[in-house]
Amino acid sequence: MSRLSEIPLSVLDLAPIGSGSDATTALRNSRELAQQADRLGYQRYWFAEHHNMPGIASSAPAVLIEHIASATERIRVGSGGVMLPNHAPLVVAEQFGMLEALHPGRIDLGIGRAPGTDQKTARALRRTEAGLSAENFPQELTELIGYFEGTGELNAVPAAGNKPPIWLLGSSGYSAQAAGLLGLPFAFAHHFSAQNTLPALALYRKHFRPSEVLSEPYAMVCASVVVADSDEHARYLAGPGALSFVKLRQGRPGPLATPEEAAAYPYTEIDELVIEDRMATQIIGSPETVRAGLDELLDSTAADELMVTTIVHGLQDRLRSFELLSELAERTPALDRSAAHT
Repeated sequence: MSRLSEIPLSVLDLAPIGSGSDATTALRNSRELAQQADRLGYQRYWFAEHHNMPGIASSAPAVLIEHIASATERIRVGSGGVMLPNHAPLVVAEQFGMLEALHPGRIDLGIGRAPGTDQKTARALRRTEAGLSAENFPQELTELIGYFEGTGELNAVPAAGNKPPIWLLGSSGYSAQAAGLLGLPFAFAHHFSAQNTLPALALYRKHFRPSEVLSEPYAMVCASVVVADSDEHARYLAGPGALSFVKLRQGRPGPLATPEEAAAYPYTEIDELVIEDRMATQIIGSPETVRAGLDELLDSTAADELMVTTIVHGLQDRLRSFELLSELAERTPALDRSAAHT
């Protein structure tokens, strides 16, 4: 039996803004995608925090989480993640305490330790140099948890008594070790740091200490996945995501191109090498190809949960990819095997 049918399946959404479109449409698409994921039995729907990115509309995860939680019935909604250096812990506690109070048992708080943006933007967000270094992360995480547990110096209303499950996110070993030592669930960004996936998961499991949250490690991996009716069509649909990565490396981020625009782009030899390296760790193809790729990933990582991010231009193509993937996973709305659910 495929491991894909044995574990929870979740979604990471960046709310991509397509060429010729706008942020309003991107956010409307996220709502429709989340509603479909809810119907298909996906476990979670998370939003990544990005700033100063013309092609990504998910700059305010807390606002998006409220919107999507109100528009869905069952699926857990959360951040993948809130980048803690960008925010005062008190504000994060108040926002996510309120979300949990409004939608009990359906909110996740995924925390990252890097700003996830350039330093100029990070300073504009925080309005100070203080706290911008990842070295401040342990203290700020402790402060944040204290507000939820009612042990902080201030009252973060309504955070106390409304603590959502806290996940640590990572793309290297630091957060993996921290999550293990704190006994928290860990989500790894395989979709952009594949070379670090296995070492980080090994560190997480090695350093894991049982806590009130978890008695044993719980690891989720996030993979870039595009499923279509054929390998050729899936690769065609994945073209815009590859072009976005090329432009990001060149310091020219922009809206997500159409497949036609991506296919017609004048790639250099270096661009082609960058794309080849990037796409080698993505899982793109027909249902059969994707099943084999995901089974290999899940076997190698022994992940407890799989999260997918699907960067394609057209809404209907994204909806179709989610639908095909849920069929592969034999997903049903009642499925809920997450050790971090409560």
